[in-house]
Amino acid sequence: MAIEYRSWREGDDLALLELWGGPETHQARQFRGALAESSAGTNGTPWRRCIVAEDVLDGVGIPVAAGVVYEASLHPERLWTYVEVARDHRRSGIGATLLTMLRREAEQSPSGVSKLRAKVEPGTPGAEFAAAFGLASIQRSRLVVVEPGALRLPVFPESDNGAAGENAGSDVVMDLATGSVELTDVVGRYYTAIHSWDSPGELSVGQVQKLFLDDLTGAHGAIVLRAEPGSAFGPGVAPTRKGKIRAFAVSYAAPTQDPDGRPLGDTGAATDVFVGHDPALESADAAEAVRDMLSLIAYQHPVMLELDDSMTALRAAVEPLLAGGKARLAGPETLVVSD
Repeated sequence: MAIEYRSWREGDDLALLELWGGPETHQARQFRGALAESSAGTNGTPWRRCIVAEDVLDGVGIPVAAGVVYEASLHPERLWTYVEVARDHRRSGIGATLLTMLRREAEQSPSGVSKLRAKVEPGTPGAEFAAAFGLASIQRSRLVVVEPGALRLPVFPESDNGAAGENAGSDVVMDLATGSVELTDVVGRYYTAIHSWDSPGELSVGQVQKLFLDDLTGAHGAIVLRAEPGSAFGPGVAPTRKGKIRAFAVSYAAPTQDPDGRPLGDTGAATDVFVGHDPALESADAAEAVRDMLSLIAYQHPVMLELDDSMTALRAAVEPLLAGGKARLAGPETLVVSD
């Protein structure tokens, strides 16, 4: 076996897919799309270096592995990297050579950033490879389905505007348009707060909308839990302004296809939601607000949410449900690893 290394060329994707077959993990499915021709990082194109390993026989090279490192506009403090080697060529040093070459390329990135990160699934060859080369976990993420009625509904007091019974809480639980500037602000601040381990940088209103609330994201509804409304004229006077947002939930349109493009049909799948809170809240208040929000949105139908270890308020609500069988994992855990 004679292995040679070169830059990515057009057509390599088809040759590699024919040899690799279907992706072994969700991370492989996600990052195979990053394998592409190298870029200098000009004209709005992110800087990228992609290297292919060929098995050469009688002067003919067959691509068997590839690796990529590239800059990201979101979370710019690290470079993303991905390496994949054909099953019958593993444990022969190809992956190690590719990673070494990519680390050298990373030292020349235009931004000066050279620290790497990747996503792996625990217990897989990818996770073992990452650990062997000094990439340690910096975050764990789980997809969790919360079953209907897993949490008791909160009891809201009668409001100052006279709402009671079924209408109690109408001044604190509200639908909100996904284009709301108020919602955009709290979503952006929450996302930044829970990613202190890998800063997203300064997020503009437009970026937050594009990432979480734009029609193209599938966002089709939002509900917020507000603080009790206040009055500018003191107690006993009808409130003149809405309370600040304590917690939010953004729901997304159900997918019509699975990750491999097969139609799902009507499966009764859980609704995909993004749940968070105002990061300015004290920890106990944040935990209470998130728990109340989760009880409302999962009262009659199952919901699916992403649970990162950095989401302490959401973990406080969800982890007891996992332990008690009222919530379940929707797939394997994902680890973000970094050097």
